[in-house]
Amino acid sequence: MARRKQVAVIGAGPAGIFAALALSQASDVAVRMFEKGPDIEQRQANARGRGEKGDPKWLLCGWGGAGAFSDGKLTLSPEIGGQLATYLAPPEVEKLFEEVDGMWVRFGAPEQVYGGDEDAMAGLSRRAARSDLQFVGTRIRHLGTDRCPVVLREMRQSLGGNVEVRAEEAVTRISVKDGVVSGVETSAGRRHRADYVIVAPGREGSEWFMEEAARLGLGRADNPVDVGVRVEIPAEVMVDVTSTAYESKLIFYSKTFDDRVRTFCMCPYGEVVTEESDGVITVNGHSYAGKRTGNTNFALLVSTMFTEPFHDPIAYGRYLARLANLIGGGVICQRLGDLRSGRRSTSERIARGLVQPTLASATPGDLSYVLPHRYLSSILEALDALDGFAPGTGSRHTLLYGVEVKFYSARPRLTASLETEVRNLFAVGDGAGVTRGLLQASASGLIAGREVRRRAES
Repeated sequence: MARRKQVAVIGAGPAGIFAALALSQASDVAVRMFEKGPDIEQRQANARGRGEKGDPKWLLCGWGGAGAFSDGKLTLSPEIGGQLATYLAPPEVEKLFEEVDGMWVRFGAPEQVYGGDEDAMAGLSRRAARSDLQFVGTRIRHLGTDRCPVVLREMRQSLGGNVEVRAEEAVTRISVKDGVVSGVETSAGRRHRADYVIVAPGREGSEWFMEEAARLGLGRADNPVDVGVRVEIPAEVMVDVTSTAYESKLIFYSKTFDDRVRTFCMCPYGEVVTEESDGVITVNGHSYAGKRTGNTNFALLVSTMFTEPFHDPIAYGRYLARLANLIGGGVICQRLGDLRSGRRSTSERIARGLVQPTLASATPGDLSYVLPHRYLSSILEALDALDGFAPGTGSRHTLLYGVEVKFYSARPRLTASLETEVRNLFAVGDGAGVTRGLLQASASGLIAGREVRRRAES
């Protein structure tokens, strides 16, 4: 009887999960999934009691990855959320997205899809163009922060008996012999032989994977670093946009520096939250299926590509986040009017404002001590443009939280099946720099998982 092929999946976020789903119940393979955080049941139990600040072990790590307690948006367009369109032909991408979306729905994602009214979306595009903005129309399926863990638990329970999940056991090293992957070493001091390894480290593991890629001599292309603020406004300001598109994906090029500024992760009737990774506190947003606040929040991010010899955008983003933590003890909150007037915000000024913060733990302060002038200038210009698109966005009462940083690993050179320059070593998901969202991360895992299954069965 032929030996079953051994597969190691590093990370149990959406990319790792969909790789495992592709391999589930395949008789020719035995799969071990290694996840540095806890399994879904333990993660939910601890998340419920973690308090407002949160524990990074439960918030970003564990079954479901950073997506488990995210806003839960499935962006159904290859132009948004990653690089898969550079590896596959358009018809292949479209077919893959349909399939992945269908899998999410089968496991419990809602049927409703935003952005399907073509006339209304065209109207938003025209309105944006009049304010010097590009509106990127896309269809979106929204799960909600409260529904994400439920769907992910269904995925966990559907795995076949050939998949073993090893929670709270991080992979520390990838083993390679003669240009072919041979196994992994873990934090438990174990060595595991593997014929195939799928690396799906997630945002929390992006820095580790970058170090491993350098050690293994993998060629790579730097991704931009996205740094900015989270904007909080009354929900009524954007209600016609969010009811049509749910999330307005808007792109602006600053007049002063010609930097690309984009809206990201809009959370209608949501709340601003903190994230913590390796002791660095950043800001994010959530919205729920079962409850509402009176505010809408979204990120406003400036994308910057650095030139040689600099090759560590993750370190740069962490540096800015640490600076905010040093000055504010965590996340800083500032009224837009105070920022424009060159003064720090105080608790009293915020309390008498028209927008009451949903992140009560944020420290009133001054973001100009944290963000470089180039970033602040581009953000302020973008807010002026957004005020033309949705009057009230640029109000002096608008709240800005900082900093928000999106850590994306340098992207290794990959084939169309997402295989690296090391034979049988695949890299997928956000932490590998391939994707930037739930749907594309899931799709990337499916690509790699199916390729491993094809090879194992041939």
